[in-house]
Amino acid sequence: MKNEIFVEQQHKETHYCDDSSTCSSCSSCSSGRALNDEAERSQEERSAVARMAVSGLLLVLSIVFTPWLRSWAGPWAEYFPLSAAYLIVGYPVLLGAFRDILRGKIFNELFLMAIASLGAMAIGEPHEAVGVMLFYSLGELLQEKAVRSSRRSIAKLMDLRPEFARVLRLSAAAGGHEEYLVSPEDVVIGDMVEVRPGERVPLDGTIMEGKGFLDTSSLTGESLPMEGEPGKELRAGYLSQSGLFRLRVSAPFGQSSVARILSLVEQASERKAPTEKFITKFAAVYTPFVVIAAALLAIVPPLIIPGALFSQWLHRALVLLVISCPCALVISIPLGYFGGIGAASRHKILVKGAGALDSLLKLDTVAFDKTGTLTEGRFELKEVLPAPGFEAAELLALAASVERYSSHPLALAIQRAAEQDSLKLGAVLNVLPANLELVEYKEERGMGVSALVAGRKVRAGSLAFLRQAGIGALPDTSSNSSVYLAVDSRYAGFISAFDKLKDGAPEAVAGLKKLGVKKVIMLSGDREETAARIAAEAGINEYVAGLLPEDKLAMVESLKASMPDGSSLAFVGDGMNDAPVLARADLGIAMGGLGSDAALEASDIVIMDDKLSRLPDAIRIAAFTRGVVVQNIVFTLGIKAGFLALGALGMASMWEAVIADVGVALLAVLNAARVSRAKYGEALKG
Repeated sequence: MKNEIFVEQQHKETHYCDDSSTCSSCSSCSSGRALNDEAERSQEERSAVARMAVSGLLLVLSIVFTPWLRSWAGPWAEYFPLSAAYLIVGYPVLLGAFRDILRGKIFNELFLMAIASLGAMAIGEPHEAVGVMLFYSLGELLQEKAVRSSRRSIAKLMDLRPEFARVLRLSAAAGGHEEYLVSPEDVVIGDMVEVRPGERVPLDGTIMEGKGFLDTSSLTGESLPMEGEPGKELRAGYLSQSGLFRLRVSAPFGQSSVARILSLVEQASERKAPTEKFITKFAAVYTPFVVIAAALLAIVPPLIIPGALFSQWLHRALVLLVISCPCALVISIPLGYFGGIGAASRHKILVKGAGALDSLLKLDTVAFDKTGTLTEGRFELKEVLPAPGFEAAELLALAASVERYSSHPLALAIQRAAEQDSLKLGAVLNVLPANLELVEYKEERGMGVSALVAGRKVRAGSLAFLRQAGIGALPDTSSNSSVYLAVDSRYAGFISAFDKLKDGAPEAVAGLKKLGVKKVIMLSGDREETAARIAAEAGINEYVAGLLPEDKLAMVESLKASMPDGSSLAFVGDGMNDAPVLARADLGIAMGGLGSDAALEASDIVIMDDKLSRLPDAIRIAAFTRGVVVQNIVFTLGIKAGFLALGALGMASMWEAVIADVGVALLAVLNAARVSRAKYGEALKG
């Protein structure tokens, strides 16, 4: 019997249980925890609003009826409703401050607000004490809503997580497959999973049954749907548009592309920018300093100024404490960077931390890999040049046969060309290339392949591979975009292919230069002629050809040594074999590296949809984010300094102090939230 689906309406996550009223997993599984957390936050928010409403009402009634209360019950009568109002709205702050003191965390905003409000009560200003707590609580509530809104925007942008997996398991009782709806984390390799139209593919796997189209845009950025058929590999996060698929799971959920992306985004906020680290350290020193300064302001003037009243200077000191609360900086700066990471995610740019955003603004040099980065990485056959004694069709058929199991881009180009001309080649050889007998297959990684094809010893690969086998009469020059063949120890000719420049490559390079990048260079393992052509087409003036992976690493080291201090170098690679260089660069950028664990680990930024135009976009978003962060720092510190001076001189009341503190914090938070809410055009205009 199929398990029932229990869907909580307050959250998009889907829950699965037989009985929602008795299900223990609702509080223990990840979906249940998310639902419970959301419910708890909603309940806390309603409770906070109710407390503020009651406290505000008591404050207003007390102000209106203060003369009558004093005449009826004396000067202390107003303390009864105001004390109730103060405790109703302020007990979370007082309790939090007390707990922090027990943990040794004394100097924070809770401590400042508790001391300031209790001090106001002690000097006969209960209205101001209630006002401090009321406005502070209101500010905290609005700030929390802004932060949650920013986090929800990223959750929406990265709405890739499959809600469930429809697992099919053989059942003798059912006489066939029985369907179970389970969490993707509970599915194991080898399970059969069914995906219906409108559902997300829950885990990576291979289609065993079914045909239809899938929307892959959330992962690849590709607008055209992908056709799914038996044998096709699918990634978790793809959305089935039509057709019903059954796939065999090939990897656990934790190792799927979507899980790695979600983990990357969730961890991004933990990697702080230097500015964030500075603000954290600044607040740790600033708050104790302000408390000491306030204590001196309350104690010293009455001792040295004739006629100075302790109560007057204590009041000023309390105003100073309220104004000095650093929450505007502590909240808005991380929120600004978090918004920048969210804005980048919306444009298919995964940033692994706020530090990477700052590094984008210090770029001096950008080094590009060629194949798969500046070019499509999909070779097309250019020409087949057989040696004397061999025919072009024969050469292509033998090459396609011996390269049958290779996934090298050149091998794939040969296989595609042979498949297109299979009938013609079959007529020449009296058998289709795919049906040629292949035995003793051997691959030497990075060199070539060899096998017996229909009884003939065929070698295909680089010139070095053929020289190693003792083949003579070889060409003097070689190309990384050609495959050289030998048949029965005789040189048989070569097949060359070409790699097309990616759309938008010249515009991306020009955009980087326009944004202040001083040097753009291409590092390639290909021969001089090919590298020169690609560099010219991309608008890159400097290039180095013939580099091995270790040579690229040395080149990056050399480029870094020649740059000014404080600047950064970015290496842009396809993520397949560039992991060491990506890790060594100040900023590693992997193009379309979602399928590569090495790319996700080594890079700082991943361009999800493989579009080079995202590189200038990333710099513009980083600049917009940085601008908002600087605005908040200057604005907050400026306003704080002004009100601190007014408070010390007795020209600002506690009402004005708390409104200024809450107002500055809210404005800073709203300004920071602008980063994540900004539309594409707005973000780039800054």
